[in-house]
Amino acid sequence: MKHAYLALSLAAILNTPLNSFAAEELKITKNDVIEHIEVAGQITKSQGLSVKDTTVDGPFGDNLALQDIARSVTPISSELIEQLNITTLQDVLAVSPNTYSASGFGAPSLPTIRGQLGELFQDGTRRQAGNNGFGVPLSFNAVEQIDVVKGAPPVLFGSSQRNGGFVNLHSKKASTDESKGKASLSAGRWDQYRVLVDYSAPIVKDKVGFRVSAEHIDNGSYYDFSGTKSDSLFAALRVLPDDKSSWDLNFELYQVEFTDNAGINRPTQALIDHGLYITGQGVQANGSTIPAAGSIISPTGQVKIDRSTVLTDPDNQNEATTYLLHSIYKRELSSNASIKNITYFQHLQREEIAQNSFVEIIDGADTAQNRTELTYQWSNEQQTIFAFDVRYNRVFGYSQFTTEADLPIDLTGPISNRRIPLTDTQQARLIEISPGVFVSPGGQYDINNDGSGDFNLSDTTDSRSWQTGLAIQQDSDWTNKFHTSVGYRVDYYDVDARDPIAPQGQVAASDSINDTLQSGQVSFNYKLNNDYTTYGAASYNEATSNSMAGGTSLGGDNTISAQNFATENTLVEFGLKYAPTDSDWYADGALFSQRRSLRNRDGSNTGIRTQGFEGQVFYDAYPYWLSAGYSYIDARYDNSASSQDSAQVADAFDNSRPDIIAGTGVGAPSFTPFARSNRQVQGIPEQSFSFNGNYSINSKWQTGFSGLYTKSYPLDFLATVKIRDQYTLNVNTSYAFTPSTKLRLDVNNVTNQKNWRPVFEGGYFGATLAFPELPINAKLTLTHSF
Repeated sequence: MKHAYLALSLAAILNTPLNSFAAEELKITKNDVIEHIEVAGQITKSQGLSVKDTTVDGPFGDNLALQDIARSVTPISSELIEQLNITTLQDVLAVSPNTYSASGFGAPSLPTIRGQLGELFQDGTRRQAGNNGFGVPLSFNAVEQIDVVKGAPPVLFGSSQRNGGFVNLHSKKASTDESKGKASLSAGRWDQYRVLVDYSAPIVKDKVGFRVSAEHIDNGSYYDFSGTKSDSLFAALRVLPDDKSSWDLNFELYQVEFTDNAGINRPTQALIDHGLYITGQGVQANGSTIPAAGSIISPTGQVKIDRSTVLTDPDNQNEATTYLLHSIYKRELSSNASIKNITYFQHLQREEIAQNSFVEIIDGADTAQNRTELTYQWSNEQQTIFAFDVRYNRVFGYSQFTTEADLPIDLTGPISNRRIPLTDTQQARLIEISPGVFVSPGGQYDINNDGSGDFNLSDTTDSRSWQTGLAIQQDSDWTNKFHTSVGYRVDYYDVDARDPIAPQGQVAASDSINDTLQSGQVSFNYKLNNDYTTYGAASYNEATSNSMAGGTSLGGDNTISAQNFATENTLVEFGLKYAPTDSDWYADGALFSQRRSLRNRDGSNTGIRTQGFEGQVFYDAYPYWLSAGYSYIDARYDNSASSQDSAQVADAFDNSRPDIIAGTGVGAPSFTPFARSNRQVQGIPEQSFSFNGNYSINSKWQTGFSGLYTKSYPLDFLATVKIRDQYTLNVNTSYAFTPSTKLRLDVNNVTNQKNWRPVFEGGYFGATLAFPELPINAKLTLTHSF
């Protein structure tokens, strides 16, 4: 517990206004306590941009200093969010090592950590997010701190779906002691606009406060037929009934219209290296040029393609509405006992109807969770945290992705090339839920009694799940240098699913399953001296595999697959942290070995083992701020099978133009399973390096920079196409006209690099699609505090 007290003390010092320090300095001078005068002088140099100055709440306990957490963690404060211009989950890679991610079809809804999708938490509870990363974009309007944690969630957070790591968002809190507000307006290239107003004030001073924050985004796009329009309204209430308790309640309503951006198809090496695109529309065996499985392209030429020409359609519909409620109540029960109760509810509705026959409609997804944590301190050296957790998830939605076909499409031709009107035969294997909108049923049926199913299956479901968990964590200080933490949790799942749209005359398929999943963790910290702390951590986690919005779909045999509860994940990590109290530096490094499961499109799980190193360093002392991060990761299939949309891009072409490409004539898409192997996982750079800096020219004018370098890596499983070494360099400058009004200019990709990244996590579309990153662009932001 003494670690928590230390962290609280540091936080209190770091957040005390300068005038308080001045008063304290005068008082200290009178008392002749020289040591405190020196600390005050040191603190005034900090700009709040070092992770060392930020405490971490939630995953491993509350109010922990970074050096006291036995895991690789990057806490990103509100000041650092602003400095790094973080507006999407992908932006965290600018500061946190091993967070390189695919584009998520242009709208990433989940983080990527150590080469795999991670979880998204807010205030310690798991949010609804995307289906394998593709879902609803995230607004940062409600967020004031972002904690990036490597490895599976700890026992306090419980069994989840994704285990590469997780991001825990901390909601903004209302002020009970002063009124303050901020307004910002930004405008960028391609008609990108954002307005935010944030205001907080006490209702009853030192007892009750409120906060309201509203954000509107209206973004055009560099990419064809793309854009984002969203509105976020956030409200928070903070109540301090007495000096032993607090209650934080917040609500967010978020509505967004956005684009499903699949990037550019036919990613040959010539496309990646020189922007050369092979033309020619794919042809089916029956002569149709409508994109379909098995289509073959006879190349008609090779042209330089505009990087803004991507797989989008002006008639696509894609929108979502969600609202979230969080409640956090804390109370000190006695001198050695405290309680925390966290409640979360989220409702989501989403509709995407695309002209390439893709459909995902969530008519309603409701998630509710309540966790109670009791902390008891047996002595100054021994503390136990008990947790009881209940989570409910209900998903009602429709899906259809079985007739998509990207490789046959010639992007240089008319829009009609991209559209997939369904044939009568295809429609017969689907269900029409509204005029012209066809989706898969939620179960399989043999209508003609020929012994095989007559329908295509996707993620359509009407499912419900209850997750009940019990956890215990024991924290022990054996000496003033050696600390251990041991945790165990058991989760009981009760799940049922049914087909919400069974074919006429058929009894709706349904199934139920229950299972018990376990997780455990053990870690140690050892203080080598006042500056250095070494640590080790190990964890075992059993997790679930789910479909859209965390729902559960029936398989082809109309049962819930036991594979959904068969993802075992392990982590071993050792690290060293340097956090001197009398220096402006912070640094850490970690060696890790992590085995985890990746959910495939067919619902099966593939084992992936990653080993590597990551490190980060920060320096924060006015007028300078610097950070750098490096990661090395060896990600390989763990004697596991894998699959791709097509084996290789050459399969889409015949060999009529060997001067352009040596096509195999297999046809594409052609779902390809690969045998068990230990091959390198595609779509993940082995090495990456990020750096950031800022210099205050004077009290009003600042200038800064950031950059990212990634080493060459294979785009597809067979490594027939590679994304070469690439880098991105950004610069920024800001000028404060008054202490409360500031203008900032950001110029991104200032050297106008033609960079690429994968479209989808897990490499499934590695031979089919690649995402062209943005060219040079600029944004101007005016901020006024009041």
